Amino acid sequence: MVEYRYPNDLPSGSLPNTAPIGLFDSGLGGLTVLRELYRQAPQESVIYFGDTARLPYGTKSPAEILQYVREILTWMTQQGVKMVIMACNTSSALALEAVRSEFNLPILGLILPGARAAVQQGKRIGVIATPATVKSQAYERAIAEVDAAAQVWQVGCPEFVPLIEDNRIEDPYTSAVAQNYLQPLIDQNIDTLIYGCTHYPHLAPVLRRILPPSVRLVDPAVHVIAAAAQELDLLGLSNVRSPQPTRFCVSGCPTTFNRLATQWLGYTPIAEQIELPPVAAPVSMEVVEQ
Repeated sequence: MVEYRYPNDLPSGSLPNTAPIGLFDSGLGGLTVLRELYRQAPQESVIYFGDTARLPYGTKSPAEILQYVREILTWMTQQGVKMVIMACNTSSALALEAVRSEFNLPILGLILPGARAAVQQGKRIGVIATPATVKSQAYERAIAEVDAAAQVWQVGCPEFVPLIEDNRIEDPYTSAVAQNYLQPLIDQNIDTLIYGCTHYPHLAPVLRRILPPSVRLVDPAVHVIAAAAQELDLLGLSNVRSPQPTRFCVSGCPTTFNRLATQWLGYTPIAEQIELPPVAAPVSMEVVEQ
């Protein structure tokens, strides 16, 4: 695949329309966002990065997540992407606002699109997410910002990502874990449930067997891709040519990623293992002035 790189004097806004979109997650979860991108914007080229050597993100500290995201975004800008989509709720909750001020390109997260979609569906909203996302209260704040009358209940689900990454979706243990996580939300008579992690749509058959039929499921992936397509159009960056094949990169074992990703993509990707560049945290203006 062609790599689009920034010339030293070329700002990100001057990249060609044919430049790829960067999309990243801790592992397989972001494939749900990638599939949605294929559906809504099939003309766009994509670089997908899975930080499989450091998953799961949901049990990491905010400082660790922010550092991981800085490293990924630095690498992606070196590849000449025209936009980055954080296909990871934990990163969106803990790092989005900080890195938007550090990188000169559009960076989209999942939280606000998911919150907006949820309040259009119901007023008693459940959120299943990683412990880090739940602790951040990002969904609760975003929902309150959109509709202060909506009620929100959140449950941290630390076992879901490892179970999905280990391909144990139909394991009876996974159903038992899901029942345990969902029961407090069912007891609150939720009418809407947000997938607060991009891995979780893979569990849809399991969750549907447990939830009341009236509960509406909200996948933020659908809505962040719609927002991305709209922003590319407004910026005049929508691709009008044939896309390049998706480039898959991982920080861990490519063979494992390829094998597990095949069932979600419908084809076998050929991922390459890459080493992220070390990145120092930006020095604050106060320190610079001293």
